[in-house]
Parts: sequence; C-alpha cells; structure tokens
Amino acid sequence: MIISFIKKLALTSVCAAALINPAFAADKVYKLKMAETWPTNFPIFGDATKNMAKMAEEMSNGRLKITIDSKNKHKAPFGIFDMVRSGQYDLGHSASYYWKGKVPETLYFTTMPFGMTAPEQYGWFYHGGGMELMQKLYGKYGLLSFPGGNTGNQMGGWFQKEINSVADLKGLKMRIPGFAGEVLAEVGAKPTNIPAGELYTALERRTIDALEWVGPSLDLRMGFHKIAPYYYTGWHEPATELQFLVNEKVWKKLPADLREILRISMKTAAYDMYIQSYDASGKNWAQMATEYPNIKVKTFPKSVIEALKKANAKLLAEAAEKSATAKEIQASQASYMEKVRVWTNISDKAYLDN
Repeated sequence: MIISFIKKLALTSVCAAALINPAFAADKVYKLKMAETWPTNFPIFGDATKNMAKMAEEMSNGRLKITIDSKNKHKAPFGIFDMVRSGQYDLGHSASYYWKGKVPETLYFTTMPFGMTAPEQYGWFYHGGGMELMQKLYGKYGLLSFPGGNTGNQMGGWFQKEINSVADLKGLKMRIPGFAGEVLAEVGAKPTNIPAGELYTALERRTIDALEWVGPSLDLRMGFHKIAPYYYTGWHEPATELQFLVNEKVWKKLPADLREILRISMKTAAYDMYIQSYDASGKNWAQMATEYPNIKVKTFPKSVIEALKKANAKLLAEAAEKSATAKEIQASQASYMEKVRVWTNISDKAYLDN
C-alpha cells in the first residue's frame, strides 16, 4: 500500500507539473542501459533492478526506458564501476565494497563489521550525512551512487569444519568481500572474492574451505548446505546495502522530472528489496528447519568474536591514518551509531529480550 501510494503521488506530481509547464511533458523517450553484477533472473537482487526499471517507465508514462544486462551478457560482474564511469553503461547495480581495490573508501557504503543495522544505516544515509559523504566520494569519478537494496543482517557463512578457536581460522580459504575479508586476513585467514555463479563449484572442489553469501533468503537455493554443514550466525555484514550507480553526465542530461522519477524509483526499489529479503529469510529459515535438519547452526565462540573485534578496530585505525576520507566517513558512522544504538537497545532489543 505504501509503495503503491508513493508511485501514485510521484505520477500525480509529474502530471501536475506538465499542466503548468507543457515542456515538462515532452514526448522524447530516454533509453538507458544498466549493467548488474548478478546472473540473469537472479532472485531478490535482480528483482530490485527490474522493479526499479518498471516503476521508472510507468511513472514517466513511457518516457524513461531502462534495459538491463546481467553478468551473463556483459561478462564483467566486478566491472560495473568502470563500465558506468566510462559511459559504456548509463546505470549499474552492484555493491560498493566491490570497488575497494580501486577506491578503498567505497566499502564503507555497503556495510561494516560490527556496524549499523539496516534501519540505523538507512537513518545515517538519509538523515545523518551518509548520502552527502557518498556523493562527495563518487563525484570524483563522475558517478552518482544511491542505496540499491538491503539484505539485512547476513549470516556468517558456510563452513566445512567447525570453528572452535581463532587457530581454526588460520590458513582458512574463505570467500568473503569487503572490510570483513581484511579483518579475517588479520587473524590469519585467506579471504578471496568469487562471483555468485562460481561459489558452489569453488566450495565443492575445495578451492575454498568456507564462504559467506547472504543468508537464508538466497543461500538455500545455492545448495551450500550439501557440502558445508556448519552455518554460522553473522558479525561481518549487519546491513548489506547494494547500490545503484549512475553516470553523472547521463544524469545531468535527463530533464528534471525524469531525474526525480529515477531517484524515487531507485529509493522505492531499494526499500522493496529489503522487505522482500526479510520475508524470504523468514520463509527459508522455516523450510531449513524442517527439510534440512542436518544443517548445524552455530555461533562463533566468544574468543573468536573478540579477536575479530580487536582486528577490526586495528584496521579501522590504520585506514583512518592513511586516508582523511576514511577518517571522515568512520567518524560520521561511529557518531551516528552511538546516537541511534541507544534507541535500538531501548526499543527493539528490550522488546526482544522480554
């Protein structure tokens, strides 16, 4: 109902503007191309791009048409940043922390270990200065970045062997991106990043010993439980936000009303993905409990979590020393989390602890 109301409100605003200014209702059709990191028809993540494109076309009365190329077509799942920046594609859908090898500070805009929950992080983006900091960074590369859908708290991963101590992490080959990969490397693991379509094969062939993907919303369909029975709760990605990337030159060429329609479509599709992911996780967790009772759900020992927190704090301090941008973003996130976490604890946590 809320999403439907937003669509109707946006369409009404556009129609009203057209009556006031006939030029606003020009018949010109703008055709944009989007590249996504995900395979063709990938659920939830891919649904977000399709929903966004559909909303944009409907609210613009057909003046904004967006075609989507999955990784199966463009063959570069981790090349979205460069393809949108160069103008090969007008738009992209991916995750900001995939670009940490190019621009290390981008990883802060996906999620951080032991960081904010999804509602806290959305609050930071839209009311705590996060959007401004993100645009300040991406603007240097001729790009605009917008939140692109949140998975919520992710599970800690699938392991072929039980983790009982920090020693069990030493030499462990694990698919895990972002800052969390650096944290695991600090305690002796060997992190790597692998596209979604190659994860099962890598785990089955023991190219890797463990992997994290998302959570029950997407993990069960991947079949990881068949070859890695230990499923750990999360610490590393409490609020994984995907991103819509937009080439800034393309954005500026769009009429003002189409820019606003595109912005609303991205924001609405991002929220819709969050609730879709939450719903799918609940349903799949129930399915997992009944159909796959051999999955061993575990929580990392306190000694392991403490070691990861210590490594995380050390690496954050080092990153802040090297980069004024990293220091600014870290300070903003820490300040906002300190403020809103009090409310999270007195509202959600206190309620759940009853």
